Amino acid sequence: MVFSDKALEGKVVIVTGGGTGIGRGIVHGMAKLGARLVIASRSLEHLEPTAEEVRDMGGECLVVEADVRAPDQCAELVQDTVNRYGRVDTLVNNAAGNFRVAAEDLTPNGWRTVVDIDLNGTFNCSQAVFPVMKEQQSGSIINILAFTDLGGPGNVHAASAKSGIWGMTLTLATEWGKYNIRVNAITPGSIPTLGTVRNLRLGLRSEEPDDIGGEDAIKTLQGSPNTSIPLGRLGTPSDIGQAAIFLASDAASWITGAHLHVDGGKRLGGPSSGN
Repeated sequence: MVFSDKALEGKVVIVTGGGTGIGRGIVHGMAKLGARLVIASRSLEHLEPTAEEVRDMGGECLVVEADVRAPDQCAELVQDTVNRYGRVDTLVNNAAGNFRVAAEDLTPNGWRTVVDIDLNGTFNCSQAVFPVMKEQQSGSIINILAFTDLGGPGNVHAASAKSGIWGMTLTLATEWGKYNIRVNAITPGSIPTLGTVRNLRLGLRSEEPDDIGGEDAIKTLQGSPNTSIPLGRLGTPSDIGQAAIFLASDAASWITGAHLHVDGGKRLGGPSSGN
């Protein structure tokens, strides 16, 4: 689907973890179509460069320092948005944390950290935005999942959290549909951001140089044929951004409780899988 350059004009969108990686791709895509952005993270240094990029496009972008693990900070994020723009049309729950570790080596603190950011953070932000969307009688919540919800070595904490978010997505879609609030999920495929490249390189090891997830590595991975993906390439943050634009737009006005895989067909298996 090709959207007009005004497809999201005037819509107010909150993106948690919106300063880097997939979040940044979502922000860029929505800003180009006229959305007014609010991006949130625990670290302002991760947000300001992306906000400046949006402003350079001629768009609007409010930066809010917020820890999604704290319900009061999520409430303040929503209130700051309403104070600035008067409404919230879309919430993208993108903030996440992960690191690879074997289940037997995962500490209680490591478990809590990932589950608290991924699962609890998604609920905290969704619950905070609900009263605003209920009053408006409209809204779209988009939850970003991950291939880790299928399980896999080194991801027991993230797999558990992301699977929980899918259950949350279905439940909120059922409960909040009567207020015309749509709740959907996107599972990205292999997107070589700085964080994911670092995890790919590390495997289950914990001691590696800090620069292993650099921009050069990302470009190399994106340009390499990938036979495990039917469409033959890795994805980009803008691929996920386009999917989020669709779910935020009026084109998806009768879609809720949906799980959109944006993965080049990876879940199906590529030519090398024998499928």
